Amino acid sequence: MKDSIKPDKRLAAICGLFCPSCTIYIGSKEDFDRLKKLSIRLNQSIEETRCEGCRSKKRTSYCKTCKMAVCAQKRRIDFCIECNDYPCDNLKEFQSLYAHRIELWQSQERIKEAGYEKWLEEMTEHFSCPKCGAINSAFDLACRKCGKEPSCSYVEKNKQEIINRNSIKTLVE
Repeated sequence: MKDSIKPDKRLAAICGLFCPSCTIYIGSKEDFDRLKKLSIRLNQSIEETRCEGCRSKKRTSYCKTCKMAVCAQKRRIDFCIECNDYPCDNLKEFQSLYAHRIELWQSQERIKEAGYEKWLEEMTEHFSCPKCGAINSAFDLACRKCGKEPSCSYVEKNKQEIINRNSIKTLVE
């Protein structure tokens, strides 16, 4: 729920993703059935699938090999927007693939402008159900707790592109 998010850089990905709205993070923290389904879909164990945030020690297998994290570490930066090569080809390709990445450019700009703490607060609101307050992923067209449609302002704003990217079938069902 949105009240539990505190400013913690481990929940702000280098690329601009908001970890608490990640379907894997949600599964890891509060929806074991979701995590189980994702592990089956990704053909890996539940432990390999589990994630506690992009900067945490416990990351899903995909995030352990993140090109942006390796690059940021080499360049000694916290977020991609701090890089002279922003936006690089790796980030452009990454952004274009899935529905939860639609707003990466806006996120990077907002982090630069307001700082990650303020951005985390805004993202908590952006992904929270206006009816029950549950944080939803971009793949939750209806709220995962109360069923309200759309699940959050992110989905309301990007619903057609989410559907067009057909990401729902690749991660959640």
